[in-house]
Amino acid sequence: MLTKIKKSLLFALLLASFYSFGQKEGYNIKIKLDNYNFDTLYLGNYYGSSQYIKDTAIINSKKMFVFSGKESLPGGVYLVITQDKKYFEVIIDKEQYFTVESQYDDFYKNIKIKGSSDNEVYCQFVNYNRVKYEEYSPYQKKMEALKDNKDTVEWCKKQLETINNEIGDYKKKFMVENPNHLMTMVFKSSKEIDVPTAPKNADGSIDSLFSYRYYKLHYWDNIDFKDDRILRTPVYHNKLDYYFKNLIIPANDSIKIAADEIIEKTRPSKELFKYTVWYLTNKYEKSSIMGQDEIFVYLVEKYYMSNQAFWVTPTMLESISKRAMQLKPILIGKVAPELIMPDTSGAFVSFRSSRGNFTLLVFWDTDCGHCKVEIPKIKKFYDENKAKYGLEVFAIDTDSDLERWKKYVIENKHEWISVTGTKTNLDYHKAYDIISTPVLFILDKNFRIIAKHISIEDAKGFLDNYLEKEKHK
Repeated sequence: MLTKIKKSLLFALLLASFYSFGQKEGYNIKIKLDNYNFDTLYLGNYYGSSQYIKDTAIINSKKMFVFSGKESLPGGVYLVITQDKKYFEVIIDKEQYFTVESQYDDFYKNIKIKGSSDNEVYCQFVNYNRVKYEEYSPYQKKMEALKDNKDTVEWCKKQLETINNEIGDYKKKFMVENPNHLMTMVFKSSKEIDVPTAPKNADGSIDSLFSYRYYKLHYWDNIDFKDDRILRTPVYHNKLDYYFKNLIIPANDSIKIAADEIIEKTRPSKELFKYTVWYLTNKYEKSSIMGQDEIFVYLVEKYYMSNQAFWVTPTMLESISKRAMQLKPILIGKVAPELIMPDTSGAFVSFRSSRGNFTLLVFWDTDCGHCKVEIPKIKKFYDENKAKYGLEVFAIDTDSDLERWKKYVIENKHEWISVTGTKTNLDYHKAYDIISTPVLFILDKNFRIIAKHISIEDAKGFLDNYLEKEKHK
């Protein structure tokens, strides 16, 4: 069903130039839908992982819905969507003046197409798949119901394999007979890579990483990066998403190299280039994996701030650049910006006066409900692990009520450096990207950021792993 557009800076950047490259030939698509009791249909299309409404049609006196426009639609898989959120797909490519007659209760069964050979053969394929699914389903159910009967399971598997082979043969025939059809491109792009048998090493052992390396090396072989129609199918986004989730080592340097490589592949198509740069930038801006904001900053500097992001307005460019430059000073490995603030006695202190092996920066608020739950946990962790890790705490209260803060610190026996953010040498909200509280940063003895936005539950495991890695350096 239709995916709602999330409101974010990068979505705004993408959608601002959503239909920048349409041909100017126009389209006229007539839909007759029997047994449909509503007066409106929508025309939508795939774009990456989402679907978007392109046009709306109201039923006319001839009981037809007409989608029309002066500019041709970019080629892709489109959706005719009913008011109650059902839909069927049509191909819109070179043929953009055609008529579809169908029935609301079964879109494809008796569908009639006039003026579009692309959709005629596409609907034949859809109906063929329906028949094969009806053949497929009973064997699946039987195999699940009798899963303990090995003979029956094996027999069912053979039947399913036969059906799969028949579908594969149909697709091959389709591609031969329709070499320029959009679905031929989709079938080719979706084809799995055939990995050969791994060669033996000199000692006779099998190269255990051969399959992974071969698959990764040839993963993009079937994608035509000059054909941006693939953006208006689910294929490209799914391949891109799988590639970075499953085939790229989750280390920042590896991800940067992979990002640059795939972006370079997309340069023959402005639309593919735009989507790929946007997708990767958006992915790593929002990543829940600590430290991957470094990739976001890298991509913004390389592709946006170098004026390669041709689709963004000056205002949008300024916003995303500002965001990247805000995050850059607090990336993992950077020396934390110094904070000088008054403690409970009024004396100004800096966390750089700490002599511990690690300093825990805690941004909190005495009036914050979540902080009231987390601060006692942090105190318990500190009391139990201060000596073990050489840990110091520099706790910055963001509340403006000084008396409430002092009272809380005294009553709860915070035996660490407690300061108030009411007077400070810099705007710590911007410097440390503090939007909500509590927020924890861990600094090493040189005050370099080694962890951020980490939960206190994860702090012990993180410090143990960090110390173990340091031993082997």
